[in-house]
Amino acid sequence: MPHGYEINDLAKEESWRMFRIMGELVEGFDGLSGVEPAVTIYGSARLSPKDELYAQTELIARLLGEAGFSIITGGGPGVMEAANKGAREAGVTSVGLNIMLPEEQQPNTYATKTITFRHFFIRKVMLVKYAIAFVIIPGGLGTLDELTEVLTLMQTRKIRPFPVILFGGEYWKGFLDWLRQVALARGFISVEDFDLLRVCDHPEEVVEAVRAWHVKQEVMGRNALFMR
Repeated sequence: MPHGYEINDLAKEESWRMFRIMGELVEGFDGLSGVEPAVTIYGSARLSPKDELYAQTELIARLLGEAGFSIITGGGPGVMEAANKGAREAGVTSVGLNIMLPEEQQPNTYATKTITFRHFFIRKVMLVKYAIAFVIIPGGLGTLDELTEVLTLMQTRKIRPFPVILFGGEYWKGFLDWLRQVALARGFISVEDFDLLRVCDHPEEVVEAVRAWHVKQEVMGRNALFMR
């Protein structure tokens, strides 16, 4: 096969990939329009339904739902399933943003609105775009990736500061100690960056933190309109 043909074929494939990416973005924007106010809950896909943390996550989502918030998750098992289950129990929109993986991740059955993405970065956009708060349940590499990305977006002012709640102080203690004792000590982050985080150990604390912040924003918005 002529070398030039291979190059042209690759160029065509990349062009079609661009259209597929655009199509996924449009599908996400259309599918999630109107879910606000919503809270995105991150955490481990490996969490067992028998784990106490599963029940706590379910309760957090249910209480948030009863407070009027839709729930957005990655749509898979573990923490995502527990959060979607709690949202469904509360009768609010329970969004699952699934991802196609080599080892197929099946959408959990508790999401009332499911969208499946091929590209991780588009899924990440959707997990962030419609949320007014982020609850980070204990998890692994994926959870750390999502947590640090949200913090980076806020630190660089690509999105407005929203509540970022780390649930389970004992689990996150080592991470926070490392940030303070190593990253902060070397000047790689600022003291102000810690203002973006809040640690909660009880589901009711999480809900109150989100509710209080949301009410404050609504009041500020009404006052801004009044002052025009």
